[in-house]
Amino acid sequence: MDVFALRERLVGEFGNYVRSFIRVGDERIRELVDSALAQGLLWPEPLIQLNPSFESGGTIDELVEEGLLHDECRRSFRIKARKDDPGRPFRLHRHQAEAIRVARTGANYVLTTGTGSGKSLAYIIPVVDHVLRVGSGPSVKAIVVYPMNALANSQLGELEKFLCFGYPDGRGPATFARYTGQESEEEKQAIRENPPDILLTNYVMLELLLTRPDDGPLVRSARGLQFLVLDELHTYRGRQGADVAMLVRRAREAFEAPRLQCVGTSATMATGGSVAQQKADVARVSTRLFGAPVEQGHVIGETLERITPDRRLDNRSFREELRTRVADENIRPPHEFNRFVADPLSVFIESTFGLKPDPETGRLGRAAPRPISGDSGVAAELAQLTDVAPERCAAAIAEHLLASYGSEANPATGFPVFAFRLHQFIGRGDTVYASVEGESRRYLTVQAQRYVPGSRSKVLLPLVFCRECGQEYYCVRETADPEAGVRFYEPRELSDRGGDDDTEAGFLYVNTKEPWPNETDAILERIPEDWTEETRRGVRVRRDRRDRLPRSVRVETDGSQQQTGFACHFFRAPFLFCLTCGVAYGARQRSDFGKLTSLGTEGRSTATTILTLAAIRELKADTTLRERARKILSFTDNRQDASLQAGHFNDFVEVGLLRSALYRAAIAAGSEGLRHDTLVHGVFRALDLSPDYYASDPEVRYAALEDTNRAFRSVLGYRLYRDLERGWRITSPNLEQCGLLEIQYESLRELCENGADWSGRHPALESAAADVRYNAAKTLLDLMRRELAIKVDALQADTQERIVQQSSQRLRSPWAIDEGEIGAMERAQVLYPRSRVRGDYRGHFYLSSRSGFAQYLGRGSTFPDHGQRLTLNDKERICRDLLEGLRIAGIVEVVDEPRD
Repeated sequence: MDVFALRERLVGEFGNYVRSFIRVGDERIRELVDSALAQGLLWPEPLIQLNPSFESGGTIDELVEEGLLHDECRRSFRIKARKDDPGRPFRLHRHQAEAIRVARTGANYVLTTGTGSGKSLAYIIPVVDHVLRVGSGPSVKAIVVYPMNALANSQLGELEKFLCFGYPDGRGPATFARYTGQESEEEKQAIRENPPDILLTNYVMLELLLTRPDDGPLVRSARGLQFLVLDELHTYRGRQGADVAMLVRRAREAFEAPRLQCVGTSATMATGGSVAQQKADVARVSTRLFGAPVEQGHVIGETLERITPDRRLDNRSFREELRTRVADENIRPPHEFNRFVADPLSVFIESTFGLKPDPETGRLGRAAPRPISGDSGVAAELAQLTDVAPERCAAAIAEHLLASYGSEANPATGFPVFAFRLHQFIGRGDTVYASVEGESRRYLTVQAQRYVPGSRSKVLLPLVFCRECGQEYYCVRETADPEAGVRFYEPRELSDRGGDDDTEAGFLYVNTKEPWPNETDAILERIPEDWTEETRRGVRVRRDRRDRLPRSVRVETDGSQQQTGFACHFFRAPFLFCLTCGVAYGARQRSDFGKLTSLGTEGRSTATTILTLAAIRELKADTTLRERARKILSFTDNRQDASLQAGHFNDFVEVGLLRSALYRAAIAAGSEGLRHDTLVHGVFRALDLSPDYYASDPEVRYAALEDTNRAFRSVLGYRLYRDLERGWRITSPNLEQCGLLEIQYESLRELCENGADWSGRHPALESAAADVRYNAAKTLLDLMRRELAIKVDALQADTQERIVQQSSQRLRSPWAIDEGEIGAMERAQVLYPRSRVRGDYRGHFYLSSRSGFAQYLGRGSTFPDHGQRLTLNDKERICRDLLEGLRIAGIVEVVDEPRD
């Protein structure tokens, strides 16, 4: 697999996803954002790091001969691929052998080696050796504590390879078990009754084990415990570190183990200072954590060695060899191992990506990950050494790294010459920051900072953008300085609307091309229709909306409100309507996330899911990878994040299945399309799922199978219509919003083309062309449908109760309606009565600018081809006449019924 090409495709797909949420109206800002994204603002150049070669510590057989290990270790610790595989010997790293030697003394020790260095063997081998010497059963000899269950599960599989594979009936010389809370009650009881030699757990479970009466037999079986291992020591910091330190002390007392041997592992315990200073720091912290001394000499680090010849990069002869090698595009990387490691480009790669000598001792350490390209990239360094173009240097490095996987493996380890890792960081992003000045003059940046560089008098305020038109707004908080008697505008997060009597969260509007007017008549034309009311003296702003109108202010570049400042308009949060395009939102829609966007509001969970799915598709399509290598591993140090992401991924997959089935069903229906009465059955057939995926009883048959399928179709019907509600999945727009689905209304075209049906209606409708009437009617119907104001059985309360009961009885997760979905169904029930429009037709729909219907009529302008200005009464009559025409055609049902 070409990992560099994979990275380009993943970043490209993610970039398209992110850009789909960014709509910027101002040309200067748009150019800045496009340039920043193209330069990798959210996805910088990837970092490359080599897995280093470790100095050998001898074989297991050699340590057995030396008397450090029990003879049975020869058989256990071998490289085994299958249960019946006796395996082949493998060579230990020097740090692993050093750990075994320290363990034999009974001293506490800590292993501080990097990722992929085999830290677990540094305690597993001594633990198993101890079990072999004292005999297996019936007591616990070692407890290994992991910070996450995923690590315990992984280690369980490794122990199985060593202690079960290659033994008759899979019974090795030592027993082990996992006790992390994932086990059933029967499994827990079996462990209590037959304690293993090695117990894998987490620190929370260890705490419970010491306190629960049911676990008393297990605690007593661990009397005289020899090993207590804390994996990933660096995770125990702050309060959690103090809790674990106290837990270790209580465990020593509860297990009656005064000579308890504590072992720790970590790759990131200390990073600053010399190697000696780092060891001293680790020894000090570990001593405090263990409650027992850890000597500095018992802090074991890794010992690395070069695999390529040690040649100085500043040597003239070597630089000439390197230049010749890189400049000639026809030279291919060698295939033979000895020739490959002797290649001058191999020497350069290991010296830059792999190893870095300590300036004081000369001891080799891991080099920090570095990018290939860019100003600080290794290709630029290679270009300086060889006088070859950086682009050619970058291509040569990438080619050589990939070729290392196709060349002969290292005969000592069996691994590729350069086992490298590509680290790609994906940023959530922030937003654009701007000074408070005219559009052509203001300073713009995508880097969060307080002031314009070089000026302490020009503040930078964050911008957010209307999701409909891209108009920018300063996202601010208005606050007062009582001493100076001045009001200031300070930056705020879009979601932050808290404050007190002296502050007000809101937005600053600046648009010199279309400024907000100060005249009453002009304001009435710009505000949403439902902000106005008719009086005897004419139209005016409703009393409950007056304090929401934009307020004219003048703001200096330092953010203060001064008479000499730049002309702006301030209005309070939440964002109720766009001052440029007029899109409006209901007062109950408090969150501004669905109305405004920045560079970092695409949704972290959705972004992670998009990247994961893109990677999965690439892995499935790559035929060069072995099947077992086509997988993705996810790590997190936060249980809540893991639960959230897992739930989001499952939901995303379910929604994706549903939408893909709807799309396929519509394609299969051809030009006729899917009717309401064939929709659910068409989607059910397109899904073509086995009952294993949705039935609570996969073996269901006959009438029970039909009942199960009927329940499944009912759930599909509800979720299909629910998914068509506009805006409830901001970061995952539905098929209609993506332009992949069009919804039409039967007989609507014929109705609008028949001029006789519109005789006596409002002149704008009566004289309008058929297409104009059709567009107006369809806009209104689309609004009603997107607000779930549709007469569908799945949205009726009694039907939904039946769906819930049937799904809970017949279906399995995630298709069954769960408790978290009940709230959404209740909301749909509230919206349903809107499909039965009141007899006077004065409803929510035609007044809401959010629908697009008021925009279609125009903000106080003209109806298409009508030529006369429309008043509010005109618009009400147009809507009333439209609904009446739709009622006569049977498209809309109208009843006289009060609404909440």
